[in-house]
Amino acid sequence: MDTGRTVETSAHWGTYLVDVAADGASVAARPHADDPDAAPAIDNAAAAHRHPSRVARPSVRRGWLEDGPGPDARRGDPDEPYVEVDWDTALDLLAAEYRRVRSTHGDAAVFGGSYGWGSAGRLHHAQSQLHRFLNRTGGYTRSVGDYSRGASLVLLPHLVGADGTLALRRRPVSWQHVADHTDLVVTFGGLRRSNTWVVPGGHARHRGSDLARAAAATTRFVALSAQRDDAWDELGAEWIGVMPGTDVTVVLALLHVLVTEGLADEEFLATHCVGADEVAAYVRGESDGVPKTPEWAEAISRAPAGAVRDLARRMAAGRTLVNVVYAVQRGEAGEQAVWAALTLAAFLGQVGLPGGGFAHGFGSMGDYGVGLDDGRLPVLDQGRNPVPDLIPCARIVDLLTSPGGELPFDGGVLRLPDARLVHWAGGNPFHHHQDLRRLRAAFRGVDTLVVDETHWTATARHADVVLPVASTLERDDIAAGAGDTRLRVSRAATAPYGDAREELWILGRLAERLDADHDEGLDAPGWLERIYEEWRAAPGSPSAPEFARFWADGGLDLPTSPYPPEDAAFAAFRADSSGAPLGTPSGRIELVSATIGGFGLPDVDRHARWRPPTAWWGAPDAATYPLHLLCNQPTHRLHSQHDMGAASASTKVAGREPVRLHPADAAARGIAAGDVVRVRSAQGSVLAGAVLSDALMVGVAQMHTGAWFDPSAPEVADCVHGNVNVLTRDVPTSTLTQATSGAHVLVEVERYDGPVPPVRAFEPPVFVGL
Repeated sequence: MDTGRTVETSAHWGTYLVDVAADGASVAARPHADDPDAAPAIDNAAAAHRHPSRVARPSVRRGWLEDGPGPDARRGDPDEPYVEVDWDTALDLLAAEYRRVRSTHGDAAVFGGSYGWGSAGRLHHAQSQLHRFLNRTGGYTRSVGDYSRGASLVLLPHLVGADGTLALRRRPVSWQHVADHTDLVVTFGGLRRSNTWVVPGGHARHRGSDLARAAAATTRFVALSAQRDDAWDELGAEWIGVMPGTDVTVVLALLHVLVTEGLADEEFLATHCVGADEVAAYVRGESDGVPKTPEWAEAISRAPAGAVRDLARRMAAGRTLVNVVYAVQRGEAGEQAVWAALTLAAFLGQVGLPGGGFAHGFGSMGDYGVGLDDGRLPVLDQGRNPVPDLIPCARIVDLLTSPGGELPFDGGVLRLPDARLVHWAGGNPFHHHQDLRRLRAAFRGVDTLVVDETHWTATARHADVVLPVASTLERDDIAAGAGDTRLRVSRAATAPYGDAREELWILGRLAERLDADHDEGLDAPGWLERIYEEWRAAPGSPSAPEFARFWADGGLDLPTSPYPPEDAAFAAFRADSSGAPLGTPSGRIELVSATIGGFGLPDVDRHARWRPPTAWWGAPDAATYPLHLLCNQPTHRLHSQHDMGAASASTKVAGREPVRLHPADAAARGIAAGDVVRVRSAQGSVLAGAVLSDALMVGVAQMHTGAWFDPSAPEVADCVHGNVNVLTRDVPTSTLTQATSGAHVLVEVERYDGPVPPVRAFEPPVFVGL
């Protein structure tokens, strides 16, 4: 490439360099030379930058333009045409629709939850921009929680208090504490290297992998997972295979060994916990007649009883950290695994000790355990939402299809408003949400769907109004993530594509039409200076130069003093449970929660217990769908972002998302590596490319989430590109937590021998004139 200049930019997958060609439009991306473990996703940026799937101009679906707002079965049809219009036309149409919906149906009829990971910037953060706009124009129905750890976010405050839950995220046992103090890390779910590449807001350099490697030099690791390669090789982890959705049985068996062999820390249980005796009676089988022995667990989980019994003894013999990855709680009754693992850590008596106790996030996020204080960062003020209505984010389809209905949540009952206008920015629910048939039907039932987007994603292809947004490479911003070492200037590499604009400008002009003020008369440079100077002046911020110097220098190094073990989560509580109580009714760890028990829920008891899910290898449906498909995060892209890029494309098989199969399962179905296969569940079907690996347990398959949805050949499959959420079920974890259960699903896989349709996922829609 004839390079004209080089700029530094930041994304959730890291900070990297962009070489801009002399033509001012073409780019190449490369990691910093001193980044020890740069993310492959960096290689996607160049192809995505000017890809034909970019949204070039404001676009309105012809059916909505001609027939007006209202439910429409044509939304999302691959051949549904759009009309490109100028900005004034698009914003005038949209302003009129906002007025109609608010005046006719009320402010709660606007849903603006807008879940997604669209931007790593402190100013051009899509959700923040949209929420500020909506708050200033009347408010909106919002969403709470997230798809990553939604069940845990509801459960853990009942067990360790709100502050304890926050400390588990912001000040957990660190990798350095593990290296210095821990004998054994036992992780339910793997410690995947690829997840350390991702940090909300991005990091100056990828540090998690180096920290983990250092810990591996002094600490033993045991990974309980359905995939042997779920923990990266450098950790040298021992593997114990556990079938998906059965982790709770193994935890209970470990508890059974501790209880029956006198290995539990009775003093810690008596002074720092509530309910240990009731839990012990349950694992012994006194309350239900079923002792939770390792042999009992093996019959359900397929984890060898001898290995489980030996592991329990090793855990009690030294300093042990029990870790649960986020994915484990993304299943039916998913909160039970977290509850059980916390209970296990409490029975070991090491909660709050240096390098010991309980962690919930190693192997799930790159900033988890880096060991630096989570300091305050510049932020755009979103204002206050005057509308009280909310939903758990994973219950979006319930909201759109059941107006006026009721939803149990966290011991209460939510009444669902009548949402008529949905505005989505910076996210793609076709990646995050489950059972895409239900999601598509829900979107087809609203009056108007508005999407702010850089590319023609599946969500954009279902929208009535699509507003083209400048990408991260096309706007200046400030970037940093939690536990970062540098507050960075993220510079625009090129001008925006086509007529794309920054969301600050778009929402500012739309707010003007609604007699509101979104941008307060400031453009993007003015706002960058404002949020920086507000941060610089705030108590607790580090010493920092004025904005002009910061911008010229390209950033500012942040304090990097690691917090010591005595300042980590639960250390003060352990040292003095009376002087530093937890924010629970008892002030202690509530292994038995009278509060949860008092809710009287049909599917959650007062302590952790095994509840067989409706979809697992032992369920009746397994006779029709005998393979248990794991649906985990991709290695070469973030979610569905830049799926057309070089790194993501390098993982495809026959141009489709790969599905991994154990060789024995493939042979039984006449499938060879590289074959195009059809994967079926009770919810739908996809085409995929077969990859064979003995790193899986027999009876387990695996696909990554995030392949762009392609419904262009429904006579062959519901998605011919391999979007796994066609297969997953849209059922909640429980009536307590109402989180996603999409981490695994029962499927069958068959070789596809028919004509293979082309992949049209990355094609823009058909455009027609007015």
